[in-house]
Amino acid sequence: MFGGFATWRNVPVAFDQVDTPNTTVTFSNYLRLTPNTEASPFENNIEVGLYAEKTGKTTQTYGPRWTEFGNSGGKAKAITVGVNPSVPDGRNHTYMLMRKSSGDQWDVLYDFNTVGSTTDQLEVIPGSTNRIDTGMELLGHQHTDVPQIANRMQFMDGNNTWRQVATQNTATIVTLPSCSTANKPPNCLNAKLTDATSFSQWTVSKPRKAAALAPQSNDGPGVSPEAKGIYRGVDQAELQACLEEAPDRCLEDVPGLAECVRNHRVCNVSASTSELPIMRRGMGEAKAESVRQRAASAFGVPVGSVEATAATGGSSLPVEEVWSVKSTHSTPGLRDTGKTFNGFHASYSAQSGEFLEACWGDMCEK
Repeated sequence: MFGGFATWRNVPVAFDQVDTPNTTVTFSNYLRLTPNTEASPFENNIEVGLYAEKTGKTTQTYGPRWTEFGNSGGKAKAITVGVNPSVPDGRNHTYMLMRKSSGDQWDVLYDFNTVGSTTDQLEVIPGSTNRIDTGMELLGHQHTDVPQIANRMQFMDGNNTWRQVATQNTATIVTLPSCSTANKPPNCLNAKLTDATSFSQWTVSKPRKAAALAPQSNDGPGVSPEAKGIYRGVDQAELQACLEEAPDRCLEDVPGLAECVRNHRVCNVSASTSELPIMRRGMGEAKAESVRQRAASAFGVPVGSVEATAATGGSSLPVEEVWSVKSTHSTPGLRDTGKTFNGFHASYSAQSGEFLEACWGDMCEK
C-alpha cells in the first residue's frame, strides 16, 4: 500500500448542555493507515481526521488534525489551512496519506495539499501486510449527537492505482447496539456498510434525544474566492466542483490531480490560500485548570503531574497566546498502543481552549 484516501462532510457534532466534570466527551472521525502489520495489527501508524471535544457546559472545540504514532513517541497537530476546516458547514473535505517517493515516511494531505510528514514509521517491505481504517470513535457517547456521516475510503496500490478495499478484506466493528424500539438513544447508533464486491461507504450516525449544543463560530475573515485556471496541471474549477459533488472520484476524474499529489505539496490553490484562524465555540477564555484536566485525561496521566503556563504561540501556531502544557509522567500518548513514553508537551489556544499541537516521548526532541 502506497497511499490512503478518505472523504466525508463537516457535519455538526453536538454535545449536551450539562456539566460533565468527571467525564471526557470527545468525537473523532478518522482515516488511519498502518504501513506494516507483520508484527502486530496495531504497529506504528498515522491518523488524520475530524475531531470535537466538549470543553465545558456550553463550549466545545471542532476541527481537523493529524497524528503520528511511532516507536519513540508521537506527535499531533491541528490543521488550520483550507476552506473553513473548523466550521460544521456540511462541506466535503478530503484526507490523504501518501508514502514518500523514497524512504519509509509518509506525507499527510488535507484537501489535496500537504500539511505534514511523518518521521517514525516502519519500513515497508514488499509483500508485507498492512491495514487501513476509517470510522467514528466516541468517548462519553451518552452526551453526544452526530448526524449521518458518510465515510468513503480508497487505497493506492504499488502500480499507483487507487482502489476500493475488497469486501472479503473488510471487517466492521460496532460497540453499541443498533437503534431500535428495544435499543434507544443515547445508548445506540446507526451504522451501515455499503458494499457489493468492494468497500463503497461506511455510514454512521449517533442520535441523542436530549437537547444539544451545536458548534458555533465567530465571524472570521472571508474566504478568498476559489482559484480558477490550471495549476500544476490541475483544472482548479473542475477540482472545486468535484470536491463538492463527489470527492471520492476526484483522483480519477480530475485530470492531472493524481500525478500532482504524488509530486507537489500544493494542488488545490483555493485551500492553500484560505488559511483561517482557529474558530471559537462558546464564550470566554480557556482556564488553565480546565486545560490541565483535559490534557491529563487525553494523555492518561495524573492531573497533579501536569503544569500549564501562559506562552506565545510562535510562527508555527495560528494564535498568538497559548497554554503550554507539560508533564514528565509516563504516558501512552494520545492513544494506548501498549507502549509508554516519558512525558508530553501540548499547546492549547488560551482564548478558545482549542487543541493546537502536541508531542510525547522522544518525538518532543525532533
